[in-house]
Amino acid sequence: MSSYKTRGNQLIGRIQSSLERLIVLDTLLFAGLMLLKLYWFNRLLSVLYMDMTRKDLMIEAGAVLLVSFWCLWLPVRARNLALVLLNLALSLLLYADVIYYRYFQDLITVPVLLQAGQVDSLGDSIGELLRFRDFWLFADLPFLLAFAAALLWKGNSKKTARSQLPGKRRLLQRGAAGIAALSLGAGLFFGGVHHATETWAKGLFQKNWWNLSIYNVTGGLGFHGYDVYRYAKLNWFGAETVTAEQRSDTEQWLAELDAEKELLHQDSLFGAYAQSNIVLVQVEALQSYVLGQSIGGKEITPHLNELMKSSPYWTSFYHQTAQGRTSDADFSANCSLMPLQSGSVFIQYASHQYHCLPEQLKEQGYSTSVFHAYQGGFWNRNMMYANMKYDAFYSLKHFKLDEPLGWALGDKSFYRQSMEVISKLEQPFHAFMISLSSHHPYKLPQAIRELDTEELDGTIMGDYLQSIHYADAALGELIEQLKNNGLWENTIFALYGDHDNSITDWGLYSRFMADPQSKLEQEQMAKDVPFILHLPDNSHAGPREAAGGQLDIAPTMLHLLGISAQEKGMLGMPLLTDMEAGTDHIIVQRNGSGTDGEHYYLPPEDGITGEGSCYSVQNGKLAENALCQSIKQKAEMQLIISDRIVIGDLLRYLYNGRTLEAMGKISDSGNTGNSARHSSR
Repeated sequence: MSSYKTRGNQLIGRIQSSLERLIVLDTLLFAGLMLLKLYWFNRLLSVLYMDMTRKDLMIEAGAVLLVSFWCLWLPVRARNLALVLLNLALSLLLYADVIYYRYFQDLITVPVLLQAGQVDSLGDSIGELLRFRDFWLFADLPFLLAFAAALLWKGNSKKTARSQLPGKRRLLQRGAAGIAALSLGAGLFFGGVHHATETWAKGLFQKNWWNLSIYNVTGGLGFHGYDVYRYAKLNWFGAETVTAEQRSDTEQWLAELDAEKELLHQDSLFGAYAQSNIVLVQVEALQSYVLGQSIGGKEITPHLNELMKSSPYWTSFYHQTAQGRTSDADFSANCSLMPLQSGSVFIQYASHQYHCLPEQLKEQGYSTSVFHAYQGGFWNRNMMYANMKYDAFYSLKHFKLDEPLGWALGDKSFYRQSMEVISKLEQPFHAFMISLSSHHPYKLPQAIRELDTEELDGTIMGDYLQSIHYADAALGELIEQLKNNGLWENTIFALYGDHDNSITDWGLYSRFMADPQSKLEQEQMAKDVPFILHLPDNSHAGPREAAGGQLDIAPTMLHLLGISAQEKGMLGMPLLTDMEAGTDHIIVQRNGSGTDGEHYYLPPEDGITGEGSCYSVQNGKLAENALCQSIKQKAEMQLIISDRIVIGDLLRYLYNGRTLEAMGKISDSGNTGNSARHSSR
């Protein structure tokens, strides 16, 4: 046994001695392995038009040298261990990016890492996103970890650790090698990025581009480096986010929007339902294509289909969420502002000032409550709902878990228990409910699966349809409860889908799409969610063809109640009017795409190269790009304005110096006034 140890010890010693003489060999081996992993990472993302070119490889090689050059300054044993650990850390980062991308179609950022609890709570959803081929990212680690263990086990003996080179010469070699790696890495990386931003990627870092656009230029490691720099500049170094000139431009832009809203005060529906109660429901992953559809001889959404017969509903209504998903939908619908390009407003800017729907209703004497049967700290709701001026937030701890389903409580019990509170509220009231049962990965117990999903049985699409059928049945029970409690006749009842279902296998959509390969139809399928608005007198029922989005929900509610949406910093417009107004209104997505209802602009696949594509909404065919130029420009400006308001906290200072009174209080136990006050800065 001792002879094996001796030979192993000698082998480690010879390896270390060789690595000391060829001081960059281990670093070059590390760089080669990381380049292979970055190439495979690019293949795993499978983003169209982002295949790795020779220039991309040079930029990636530069980034690898920039993150590892310092290892060359370490003694050989420490260097070997550092490179193994660095390999493991970067492999884990790339793997996390792949899993995150499959669900969110984006890359992990610093704000997302700071809200890591949100990702952990995906639970079974993460299991559904794993692929065997992902683990090629770790193919080398068994060998490297074995080598590292050997170094720790016997590599510290004096005999094996003794260098064959004089100490001063050894230090000079390490120093020169590290500086050379740093210089070469900087030249390859920054030279390549500079060339791109001076040619085909002009303005990449001046605008709030989609993360994948940045990745397409900087590569995987470079993107994360830039993301850290971007976050640090914004949050740690006190960089001015909005200049005086930008504030003035923003105020002028909002004033022009407010002038359009003022015209709508003459509309016959402005104030037509004043003092009506508001019940607003955000339905998890509900998409429009399931409405009116049947499978296996049953309607998928029979109760929503029935509701649409007596309600106005929008045939082209789009969610506008980004990385914040459910929290983005909540923010956009209630505060009429765009979500962040990276992370969630609820997490990053919950203390900033907004003029959201519950606040506007509270100022008019409404009681305001929000209901969600999940942990109150998830998406930082406790703090954000206090800022939004809800009187009470009923979270998971306020519900009896008598129907455990999915993440927490089944929708049927959730609505029933919520109605027990709502029926006792002083009128007029505003009740906002956020459902949960139809959440990815859509694994309902067999006992409550009621659909025959035919050829989709056993697929995630089949599971999704089962979940939506259950969610629809729960909504039907909620409507019956509102009627039985005598609230239906004096309540505006509205519901909308929060975001897409994260199913990107277009082969599963064949029975719902005319052309599953059409880029426009894919975009519309992924973004189109229902917005159904039932009025107390059953009037104005039927389809509405004007395009709308989640930013338009709060202005629509205020319009019907006769509450001005001016000087609120809301970017949306009322959708239900009798006047021809807001004809140039566009619906904007975080990646810069947008539509005015007649044409749909899609940015280039990589977010940068080329002019993008312009489609006719009516026939789905490509149109001249000039017809979408206005949409493109307005979308870009709206994103800029929204980011200035949200990140720059501009609503504290806009509107002639108006400063809102100190933030109200919110009870986490169902009573007003028990939580901490958020003071103005």
